[in-house]
Amino acid sequence: MNWNFRAVHPAALFALLAALWGGSFVWIEVGLDYFPPLSFAALRYDVAGLLVIAYAYATVDRWRPRGEEWLPVAVTAIFVIAAYHGLLFLGIEHVSGAVAAVLIGLAPVLTAGFAAALHRGEGLDGPRVGGILLGFLGVAVVAGIGPAGFAGSDAGGVVLVLAGAAAFALGTVLAPEDGALPLRTVEGWAMLGGAGLLHVWAAARGESLGEVAWTPEALAAFVYLAVLAGAVAFLVYFHLLSAIGPTELNLVGYVEPLVAAGVSWAVLGQVVGPRTMAGFACILAGFALVKHAELRRLVGDVGTLARGA
Repeated sequence: MNWNFRAVHPAALFALLAALWGGSFVWIEVGLDYFPPLSFAALRYDVAGLLVIAYAYATVDRWRPRGEEWLPVAVTAIFVIAAYHGLLFLGIEHVSGAVAAVLIGLAPVLTAGFAAALHRGEGLDGPRVGGILLGFLGVAVVAGIGPAGFAGSDAGGVVLVLAGAAAFALGTVLAPEDGALPLRTVEGWAMLGGAGLLHVWAAARGESLGEVAWTPEALAAFVYLAVLAGAVAFLVYFHLLSAIGPTELNLVGYVEPLVAAGVSWAVLGQVVGPRTMAGFACILAGFALVKHAELRRLVGDVGTLARGA
């Protein structure tokens, strides 16, 4: 079955992706009441990986990598699946899902910094340096960092989530691009590889699948994360990447915290405070500065389309 995403307007798919990924932070928080964190992340990608590989098998000729094509799969599995999600799930044991969603918004800013440091980007001009600094200022505001240390946030949880964002950013920069291999193939096998690494990490940490409490709430959280926010959301992401491009698609990371805040209020009764929203505004402004050239081109393209209409 090859889902016909072309029949759906990109704006609707963008909103769907933001809703699915934004809600995932809260459902991680819900599920952690019933699952050990690393085992939870591993089981999620066991299922999501199998679903994405099955979809690749049904829709593309290159559903299995060969030779050097395993390199981007391995990098993605290590950094983007295992390290990012393991650290994120561990961090959400200590900070709310909504706060974690805001902190993860630093990932595109860190990506620009890593790319410049490894000479894989456009370098750091004044606006990009300012954007990176604004991003870190936003993190400091969210965490309540001041002369007395952290105010109102768990320092360990903040550090774990930020380390996850850094792992995601580094993996994005390090993964070699191979246009011959479909992205769904790379992601599907990376999910399974990353899930295997998470199972090993969980065992080393002393976690056991026997600790899982399969309540209705646990099952709902698991199905949401593995099927909806896992397989379905990634398939939407693949389509949007080719339909609207990476710069516009990166903006989904700045809609997710708003969704996470709304879902957190609706499901858990949590209200995101003004400090978190102020920090989010700083991180968003930092992203705009880091991506200033791409966003300027995007605004120009939108203006041209509007005049043509």
